[in-house]
Amino acid sequence: MSRLGILFACALAASLGAQSLTDRFKEVRGPWELQLERGDASTVRRGVEALLGREGLTVNPSDYNDMHALAALRSLAARACVAEGSWEEAVLHLQKAQAAAEENLATAEPLLAKTRAEHEAKLQEFRNAMDKQAPRLKELDEAPGLTQEQMKLRQQLRIFMDEQKAAIAHSERALKDIDGILERLRQTKVNTTKAAEDWKAFLDREKAEIAEAGGTARFVAGKVEQVKADDSRPQQERLAYARRLQKLDPANKDATRLVNTLLGKDEPAEPARPKARKKKAAPKK
Repeated sequence: MSRLGILFACALAASLGAQSLTDRFKEVRGPWELQLERGDASTVRRGVEALLGREGLTVNPSDYNDMHALAALRSLAARACVAEGSWEEAVLHLQKAQAAAEENLATAEPLLAKTRAEHEAKLQEFRNAMDKQAPRLKELDEAPGLTQEQMKLRQQLRIFMDEQKAAIAHSERALKDIDGILERLRQTKVNTTKAAEDWKAFLDREKAEIAEAGGTARFVAGKVEQVKADDSRPQQERLAYARRLQKLDPANKDATRLVNTLLGKDEPAEPARPKARKKKAAPKK
């Protein structure tokens, strides 16, 4: 590689390395969502887990945006695992998403509370300053025949009042943004906690049903027939559960056929059996 090529490669690597996890998540989320819709869960899972392995471990806990992206990536990895049939791994990702969301909220709340208090103090300061100058400006606005100095003062007061109004609007927007961020982080904590608990409950219920059915093979055989018959459910939901059954009992050919059917794959034709050769009749003596 030429020296220019080496410099370009280094610059590109530095640029990619400088991206935040939030930026990377925005880039890849759309394509991964489309792949999940197409049923390509394993590819999405590998991609998400690779990104988590590269960049998820170095997230700054005080960066609430990157921590939020980390929880979202964990949740996306869990969805891919569910669609792949790997429920146990999905629960692990959801529990990590929950932990990230809890840590993010616990860290962000005091930091944002401090920023919020600063804006509220500034708001009071701006309003007090306006209240102090408002009578003087009103007096000048109503006075007839202002001198040159009075007109100059009136213009300065109007500029000052406009600046204070702009500063007030800025702080009010900041307070609204802070409230929105905290609400989003709180909701993420609630959602990830519920998802982790729900899928853990699904796993426990599945174990109980397997025991009741008399073993994994019998359980899977019965559920395969249910999934075949229940075509009222969305195809992606049926495909995810068919893959779960295939994961539980890889030897069940009906489960494999069901997965292939839901993916729109043609079943491979069974190889033709070679015809038995006719034995030649023994020559007559």
